[in-house]
Amino acid sequence: MTTEQQSPIPETQDDFPSLVAWLTRHRQESPVLPDAFPGLWHVFRHADVSRVLSDTATYSNDMSAVIPTHPDTAWMAKGNVVGMDPPMHRRLRSLVSRAFTPRLVAGLEPRITELAAGLLDEVAGRDRFDLVEAVTHPLPVFVIAELLGIPVSDRPLFEKWALAFISANGGGESALPSEENVLAFVETAREMRAYMLEYVGRRRAEPQDDLISRLATASTEDGQLDDDEIIGFAGTLLMAGHITTTAVLGSTVLCLDENPAALAEVRRDRSLVPAAIEEAVRLRPAFSRLVRMTTRESELGGEKIPAGQVLTLWTVSANRDPERFDAPDTFDLHRDQGRHLGFGQGLHFCMGAPLARLEARIVLNLLLDRFPELRVASGDDAVAYHHPKNVVGPRRLDVEVGA
Repeated sequence: MTTEQQSPIPETQDDFPSLVAWLTRHRQESPVLPDAFPGLWHVFRHADVSRVLSDTATYSNDMSAVIPTHPDTAWMAKGNVVGMDPPMHRRLRSLVSRAFTPRLVAGLEPRITELAAGLLDEVAGRDRFDLVEAVTHPLPVFVIAELLGIPVSDRPLFEKWALAFISANGGGESALPSEENVLAFVETAREMRAYMLEYVGRRRAEPQDDLISRLATASTEDGQLDDDEIIGFAGTLLMAGHITTTAVLGSTVLCLDENPAALAEVRRDRSLVPAAIEEAVRLRPAFSRLVRMTTRESELGGEKIPAGQVLTLWTVSANRDPERFDAPDTFDLHRDQGRHLGFGQGLHFCMGAPLARLEARIVLNLLLDRFPELRVASGDDAVAYHHPKNVVGPRRLDVEVGA
């Protein structure tokens, strides 16, 4: 197949539709596309993205060879199950899974409901407020901090670290962090590691009923997690888990606001709340693209791709592929055509997906309970977005709740 290099990715930060249009055009015309930057490729179709995500032997998730390093951020990679291949991935995920169980997540529902209700209490009586600032940003941070057993008094630290991570990784042509991104996060990484090492030490000495204690005592035939593996996983959970849940919550509210008939149906039948969340994740996955590296020459979409190439997998495009989904750009509460790729697939399916879904379900139900007239506010400044090439979701979302 003859290929041409890509046209520039749309740069407008608040223009998600332009990015979708660019992705749609290339999915139709050049589904596997070499970038103008040597060694980088773009993958747009659902079938191709799914194949790459499923074949970990050919398409590696270990990007350490192309990510800038710094001594003060190296600990994050040790516990980052997202960035590992077997057998290291298998060992770490096995140990983490013994502590971070579905039962543990399900047991959080009463406390998450209490936390979310408390945040909404703080905006009671207002006709308009920023939903991100009031609820969708702080709630995931508080939930993760509580899950880890972090004292309430230290929640502001976790919120500050999460904001620093988002700020250091906002936008850019590459889906991988640059040297500038890494350097911007060094001070936060030092502070996080010092805090968490001291905390893990206390939990090893006196285990409590929290995730850090469970991680510290989990064991298999492969041994136990060391301190950096524990705090690396905790850091990954805070950063990726926080971003995912905040984006899912905001995108679900936006999708329902843009589809008033669906919103009315969800109000009438709350059993449709999970379907609304899944459709929002399909149309607006928190991370618009994932990356993999070829370990050997492969053929994808008619293109021969050498070993050592970086593939950008556009999940936003894959989830809107008409070969996989009927009327793919339509928000459909009753869609039943197989799983979307909004939480990944296969070996690296998002471990935090159950927690993100749970938080989104709780918050959406509370919003519907409390605000019969909930709608996205009018005005050009009511909604502001993260850079859609990295995070799909609002960083500001003003809502009106009055009659």
